[in-house]
Amino acid sequence: QLHRRGFRCLDGVDGSAGMLERARSTGLYRQLRPCVLGRGPLPAPAEHYDAVTVVGALGEGQVPSAAVPELLRVTKPGGFLCLTTRSNPSNLRYKAELEAALEGLEGQGAWQKVLAQEVERWERATSEEESTQGTGYISGVVYVYRKCPVPPLEEG
Repeated sequence: QLHRRGFRCLDGVDGSAGMLERARSTGLYRQLRPCVLGRGPLPAPAEHYDAVTVVGALGEGQVPSAAVPELLRVTKPGGFLCLTTRSNPSNLRYKAELEAALEGLEGQGAWQKVLAQEVERWERATSEEESTQGTGYISGVVYVYRKCPVPPLEEG
């Protein structure tokens, strides 16, 4: 979808060599690098990207919510971050931690929330216990934030 909408300069990271190879086979990415989010810095300079997305990795046992400031670091001032997480029962504790981290950064003036949208049928459930109201699907949330510009230095 992104490529069809004119986004041509796409970079990607993943902790799995298999996923990187799968992404490479699409021919959509300019660069693909191994990186496990939350274990160190992203392989990119500060304020490098117009937009940063994390889809399908912010969840219990995956990318820790403490990795969010690193995503913000590589985003240009005025740039966008699009993040997603699931709302299934086994991910509710992580979701609460993530939302606390997101709100904390907003409270510090690092970014502004553009959107927080619940999606009822985010992905197919792998068990009935995880299904949202017996639909066979897990609900999720899409968060979009805009990084605040760096405030001018006060003279004094």
